Parts: sequence; structure tokens; C-alpha cells
Amino acid sequence: MPTHPSWIKVRVPTPTQSAGMAEMRDLLARHHLETVCQGAQCPNAVECWSARTATFMVLGNTCTRGCRFCDVPTGNPGGTVDRQEPQRLASAVGELGLSYVVLTSVDRDDLADGGADAFARVVEAISESAENTTIEVLMPDFVGRRESLDRMMATQANVFGHNLETVRRLSPALRDRRAGYGQSLDVLRYLADRSDGRAIKSGLMVGLGESLDEIRQAMVDLRIAGVTMLTLGQYLQPSTTAVPVERFMPPEEFKILETGAQELGFKAVVAGPLVRSSYHAAAAYTET
Repeated sequence: MPTHPSWIKVRVPTPTQSAGMAEMRDLLARHHLETVCQGAQCPNAVECWSARTATFMVLGNTCTRGCRFCDVPTGNPGGTVDRQEPQRLASAVGELGLSYVVLTSVDRDDLADGGADAFARVVEAISESAENTTIEVLMPDFVGRRESLDRMMATQANVFGHNLETVRRLSPALRDRRAGYGQSLDVLRYLADRSDGRAIKSGLMVGLGESLDEIRQAMVDLRIAGVTMLTLGQYLQPSTTAVPVERFMPPEEFKILETGAQELGFKAVVAGPLVRSSYHAAAAYTET
């Protein structure tokens, strides 16, 4: 695996940032909540947590799938659903005073609807208790199940996201067998067709062995599917068991891809070495 270059380094938190992170840990513990910042080993946790923002992960911290780039634990939750989670999360959002919240979920193939109803109930609880809060959802593919996608679209969420993750050639080797490049595009297209003007978002990782031309083709495929917001970030190996990094893309190449994405017609593009799906999500939303 190549050595981390200078532009990948994560800054040590300042005393003020450390205090903000401690407050966030306390809030998460009190409300018994999970964040993707923890489960996915996000490099932006210092910046986001110290600013009292987070991407909340609903339906537990155990995923039924095993993608090779992810460090979220894989297993079978056995159909368990925490019915109190919507209220707890709504309370946490209110306590933080968030104007923008990002919600994501593990894959729950152990549930008949993939967890769509439980996920939607969280969105609805926040919508009811915090009417002025903008809500972004980063969803699983629900195996392409239309009823599950419809359940999510029936909520008041403002942004609907699902990550394509990687280019077509690499998808079968990197993603769980129940996922797929074509399936993800179908999900995004279905969401776009029924969005009523609401934003559709997706994300790609780089550094897994893809070429620039393959990334450009993936961006074209996403625009054809109706995606309006795009994130591009460097893959960072989260554990020794995850697939290794093939290449660290320099910032100037991210800039080239960002310009190319804008030329394709994406309304908002967030690209850079440490960018993740929810990084600067609120700022990106204002561009749509």
C-alpha cells in the first residue's frame, strides 16, 4: 500500500475541538445513538464533531453485507428493530439545535423491507419535532425494492442519497454480491423520477484501481440517472482486512474531476482527498 501523502494528513484537534468532540460523545451515549463517523472511521470526525454535527446511523451498527472497503461490522441482527430510536434521535437533533441533519443506515437484508419503514419513521419523527431542520438521507439500495423506496420517498426528507461507490469494472469485486453498479443506478433513477424536485445525491470513492476515464464514465452514468449532487473522495483503508489503497489521487486531479462534474450539469459537487458523503452537506445543499 502506498504511503500516505502530505495532503491526506488529518490535523490534531485543538482544545476547543476536543471539548466539542467530548460533548458529542456524551450526547450520543445519553441518547444511545450511532454515527457513521464511528462505524466508518471517518477522517473528518474532528472537524464535524467539534462543530456539533454528525451523520447519524439508524437501525444499529451491524450491516448484513460485507463490502471490501467498509469497516462497519457485518452480521445478522436477527430482525431486531429499536422502536424508540426515532424519538431518541429527534430529541438529539433538537438538543443540538441542528438546522441540517444527515441520516444513513446499515443494510438490513434481515428485514422484509430492508429497514425502510424503520428508517422512514426516524425521518418523520425529526420532521414533526424540528420543522425547520433540513433532512438528508443516505439510503441502502433495499435490493431495488420499489415499495421500500416509495416508503422513503413518502417522507419529508429534502435530499435522497445512495452511493454508487466505485466504477462499473470494480464494483463486482469490491461490493457485496447483493449490491451492484446497475442496481444502484436503477435505484437512483427511480428516486429521481419521483423526487418532485428534491435533490438526488450520490458518491464515488477513488484510489481503488480505477482510471480517470472510468470515473468520468461513472459521473456520466449518474447524471443520466438524474443525480444532481455528487461527492468524490479518496478511499482510505479502514482496517487491515479491508481492500488496500491502490493510489492516492492528488488534489489537482480532484479539481479536474470537480470541473468535469460541473460541466456535466451536477448542481453541487464536493470533491477532495478527505471528502465523504456527508462532508459539507449543508453547504452543498444551498447550491442546488
